[in-house]
This record gives sequence, structure tokens and C-alpha cells, in this order.
Amino acid sequence: MKPDYKNWMPKGMVYAFLFAFLGCGAAASASRLLPEGTLKTALTVAFGVLAIVFCGLTLWAVCMYRAFDYNGKRRMARQIIEGTAACVNLPRGGKCLDVGCGSGALGIAVAKRNPKAEIIGIDRWGKEYASFSKGLCERNAKAEGVTRITFRQGDATHLDFPDETFDAVVSNYVYHNIPGDRQQYLLETLRTLKKGGAFALHDIFSRSKYGDMQAFVQKLRDMGYEKVELIDTTDGRFMTKSEACWMALSGSALLTGRK
Repeated sequence: MKPDYKNWMPKGMVYAFLFAFLGCGAAASASRLLPEGTLKTALTVAFGVLAIVFCGLTLWAVCMYRAFDYNGKRRMARQIIEGTAACVNLPRGGKCLDVGCGSGALGIAVAKRNPKAEIIGIDRWGKEYASFSKGLCERNAKAEGVTRITFRQGDATHLDFPDETFDAVVSNYVYHNIPGDRQQYLLETLRTLKKGGAFALHDIFSRSKYGDMQAFVQKLRDMGYEKVELIDTTDGRFMTKSEACWMALSGSALLTGRK
């Protein structure tokens, strides 16, 4: 039995772009059969432009799918997961929270590095990523031989855990998907971290999504957090700057530190 961590680029999205491209292309061709006039020209141009746009989106989605494929040549997803997991070390009997666990990949990677610790993964498993589920996480954990890990339904914006519950908190590409005050979502996650606990949160920390993250780093330091760093992961650590650019991942970084 092998783990199946799926792909961060949903296959359904790839097909949706492809079908939209084919549909618009067919509509552009069909509109050319209309009688000469303004309507024919307008429809042909409109559907032609849409076909070009969806062709570009299809190529982009295919490249994203291939780059993130766990079993492909690039395996960027595996590189990100293992690199993030390596940022935290748990004491014997320690507890770690994986926020937005998806297919269980990050929590399982942390568990494999810390076999004496307890890992809890939470996710809403929404329709946007319908192939991800609690059952999938549990099957992946079993396939990896990991036993000290559990998964449950949860909301990253309102975590159902008391303050200072965990020795470590981790997350990967979660908060940028949630509308609202993303810096507040980070604080909600860090609320559950014990004094002295470590955190490693990987996301697209662009100004457009998060605002001024350097100011947020200083805010954490002022609150008493230690060794807080915002580490650029597009410098070759997880991906190159050119990869980050064409995959719309510019701003990808690790927020790490201790409470």
C-alpha cells in the first residue's frame, strides 16, 4: 500500500480550463458561420480571445500539476513538505498541530521525524479540494506506518483548542486561501502554541494577501516570540524565483520561530 497525497493543483481545475478552451474555440469557429455583420465579428473576436486566455490557463495548470506531482520528476510538493517538517523538533510525548492538513502530508512528515510525539491534523476538507478527506489522511498515515497521528474536522480561523496546547504548530499553503484578516488567522494558530514551542508556517506571504509581514514579524518579537524569521523559499530552498513567478507563487516563505 502506497500513500496518495493527491496534487495541490486539482485535476478537476485542469480539465475545467481545458474544456473551457475547447468550448470557446468551438464557439469562435461556429460564429464564423453567421451572416456578415457586427454580431459575427463581435462573437468571433470575443470567443477567440477567451479561447486564447483559457489555452494559457490550461498550460499553466498542467505545468503546476506536473511540478507538484509527488511521483513526478520535479516533486516540488514533497520538497516543500519535508523542508517545512524539518523546521520543528518535538520532545518525547510532545504535541503538534497541523493546520489545514489536506491529505495529511505535512503532519505525517512531522510524525515520521518525531515518532514519540502526537500529531493532530485539522482541515475543513471543502468542495474546492474534494479529493482530500479525513479518510484519505488516515489511509496515508497507515501506508506510511505512522500511528501517533489523528485527523479531525476544524476551522483555521477559530481553532477548537485551548491556549498553549501544542509544542509545535505547522501549516502549508492554507491561510492565503481564506478571505479576511490573514495576520489574525496566524495569531489564532499561534495562540495554541505553548511557551517555548516552535512554529513553521509556509504560505504565500505577499503584501497583497497579508499586508506588511515584516511589521508582523516585529509584532511577534514585541510580543515576546523568539527567533522569528520570514524565510524566502523562492531562492532555491523550495523553488527558484522563475518557478515562483510562472506558478503565481511569488511571496512563498516560511514563517518560523519560538514562543
